[in-house]
Amino acid sequence: TVPPSSRLNTKESVRMVFYFTSGPGEKAPNGYMLYMGKDKYENEELIKYAWPEDVWFHVDKESSAHVYIRLPRGIHETGPTWYKEIPENVVEECCQLVKANSIKGNKLDNVQVVFTPASNLKKTGGMDTGQVGFHDQKLVFKAKIETRKNEIVNRLEKTKKWEETNLEAELMARQKEDKAERAKKALEEKLEREKQEAEWKAEKEAKSYDKLYDETKMTKAGEMELDSDGEPDFM
Repeated sequence: TVPPSSRLNTKESVRMVFYFTSGPGEKAPNGYMLYMGKDKYENEELIKYAWPEDVWFHVDKESSAHVYIRLPRGIHETGPTWYKEIPENVVEECCQLVKANSIKGNKLDNVQVVFTPASNLKKTGGMDTGQVGFHDQKLVFKAKIETRKNEIVNRLEKTKKWEETNLEAELMARQKEDKAERAKKALEEKLEREKQEAEWKAEKEAKSYDKLYDETKMTKAGEMELDSDGEPDFM
């Protein structure tokens, strides 16, 4: 995760983004980074430049903020249900934050909140700004929030930071790091294969040498084999 203090800040693609810190989890003892846009125009950029580990939350069938949680880097490569690894208490925090930032949803009880990997969000040409669909409906899940919990919302608000962020530049930097990491891993695997092949070759040659010079089939220095008459056999 790119720390807010080091966020790239050029004029292109700079957006105002709200950042929050969730409660701790097993894989994030200091809490997870939550973030959301200021309005629907920021939301549009968040959809476009979300990271592979990001999970998106929204009040179902109502207008609300788009809230994202960034899970540990690389978790999306650990299996098909990686996005379910969010601790229950953190899921509730994300849902409470979404509900609190919905004009209608904030006033209602028993609100449904949907969440899905950010990579599952789909934009089509006819959609309004900030509106999304889904590539795969089976990857969309719902959580029921019975009522607003002010203790959760208030704690999150105390962690709130409003940052100018170049979302595109951050994603490009991340992709560059991933590319370098893949190249490093490929080189390490290549060197390991070459090392193993050299070891196998050396072992094979050693076995061939041992067979060629099997001491049990050789005459020791100073000894001669005798023929049936007891005479030295020079043939």
